[in-house]
Amino acid sequence: MTITTPTDDAQTSTMPTTRATMVVPPGRGVRLVVPIAGIALVVLMAVLPLLNIQIPGILPGPTYTPGTLALLSLCLVFAALALSYNMLLGTAGMLSFGHALYFGAGAYGLGIVLENAGVPLFPGVFIALLGGLLIALLTGAVAMRVSGIPFAMVTLAFAQAGSVLVRRNAQITGGEEGLSLATEQVPEALIGVVNTRNLYWVCLAVVVIVYLVSLWIDTSRLGHLARATRENELRVQVLGLRPYAAKLIIFLVAAVLASLAGVAYMLLQSGTVPRAVSADLTITVLVMVVLGGAGYRWGAIVGGVLYTLLDQRLTVLAGSEWIHGLPDVLRIPLSEPLFLLGVLFILVVMFLPGGIAGTVDGWVRGRRRRRALRQYDEAVEDTRVTS
Repeated sequence: MTITTPTDDAQTSTMPTTRATMVVPPGRGVRLVVPIAGIALVVLMAVLPLLNIQIPGILPGPTYTPGTLALLSLCLVFAALALSYNMLLGTAGMLSFGHALYFGAGAYGLGIVLENAGVPLFPGVFIALLGGLLIALLTGAVAMRVSGIPFAMVTLAFAQAGSVLVRRNAQITGGEEGLSLATEQVPEALIGVVNTRNLYWVCLAVVVIVYLVSLWIDTSRLGHLARATRENELRVQVLGLRPYAAKLIIFLVAAVLASLAGVAYMLLQSGTVPRAVSADLTITVLVMVVLGGAGYRWGAIVGGVLYTLLDQRLTVLAGSEWIHGLPDVLRIPLSEPLFLLGVLFILVVMFLPGGIAGTVDGWVRGRRRRRALRQYDEAVEDTRVTS
């Protein structure tokens, strides 16, 4: 599968002399405003648990209440997971159906280590991330031998194998019932409903870490090589570079970041279930990335947050009394959240093919280009008048 979507770090090019080939680079003001806006957004998200903000129909209550903070924390966890998957799909152009395997490795790995090894939380997190890295190294080294649809099928096979292992080893993983968090090894500040605010800040920190690592990868030589490989792997090989190594490193980094999101999920939910390693979750994350805009870091965050909010709130809406009072032709589809999410996804693919971020970016670039063309025409007209 070839991904041709742009990334956030558009390269600046020199202004051509002809109007037809004019390319408008992002201005210095834009390059300064974007990181400042990002920092301001993080600060706002950090103080959100201290504020009394209510959004009826979207949030279940004020932003300082445990229920709302739990929902927002879950949104942040899946935003981090979508960011890690965007590294595969958007940066390296790798369509994987097994990314949830590493998310589950982080969640189950932390739970198993805390319950059986009796280590404190932070060494347990390190061991869980190391386990996710080793699993990714084993599976990635095999899956990377092929590309395109065969690569997707191999990752799907690994995901299915991981799901079977989780379900069949009930003594270790809890089987179908899932695995609970061993709270004896977790600090009291991260346990219970009263500490949901602290868990929210942990999830926010995970998103920031994943974003910064993703930004570093995208702007590094490794990211440039991965994008070049995505566009034309044969040309990269002819140039004497090693696309296999670049893709494998991207794969490993994305897997570790997914494991980190899994660790946050385990702490937030105080447990995990087999769906955390299933291919269904990977497809859900794929929808998040496509909804937000593949290749855009902020788009992955928007997609993860928006999908999670819709999934949670539509479930509440489906059980409301006014839905049950509708005729069957309306009640049956509206009572199924997955049906509504599927319709939304179809509409986005049809009318916003670049996702939310791609559409916004295209509008901004088009507006900047039109402004530059007007300035160009005015300069040409002034030159004619003076001559």
